Amino acid sequence: MDGAPRFLTVGTIVAPHGVRGEVRVQLATDDPGFLSDRDTIYLAEGDSQQLVSLERFRLRSETQALVKLRGVNDREAAQALRGSTLLIDRSWAPPLDPDEYYVDDILGLTAVTTDGEVLGQVREVIFTGSNEVYVVRGGQRGEILLPAIRDVVKAVDLEAGELRVRLLEGLI
Repeated sequence: MDGAPRFLTVGTIVAPHGVRGEVRVQLATDDPGFLSDRDTIYLAEGDSQQLVSLERFRLRSETQALVKLRGVNDREAAQALRGSTLLIDRSWAPPLDPDEYYVDDILGLTAVTTDGEVLGQVREVIFTGSNEVYVVRGGQRGEILLPAIRDVVKAVDLEAGELRVRLLEGLI
């Protein structure tokens, strides 16, 4: 895909874990297992990304992992990374099924109803454990939370930059 971002977000560092430099990561992927085989990952702080050595990756739950990065050896260094993002190069990502998309490809899409009403842009994705929820902002209806389920999301057109949705009764 031509306009696709080079990097894909796999998680955000939310807190230090312990006193030896491990960090707790809120995952932004529903298939994090491939990360345990990686020995490098990108660390993004602001607009800069740097390739860092990944010493250890272990799942804590379906939505969180504990990560040890080389050179981060104490709680203070881990705390300094809070809010930083972990990225992978798109070429490292596992292949997707035909109706699957990376979060970074969904962000920024314009949400349009099947009736043609523009609802705004997808600004955030919330991971609930059962399904994602797309946070749409910028339209006349204000912030809208759209569950990423087949009854609501009817089509994703990355080329056109659109997310086609059907508003269920009582949804907004």
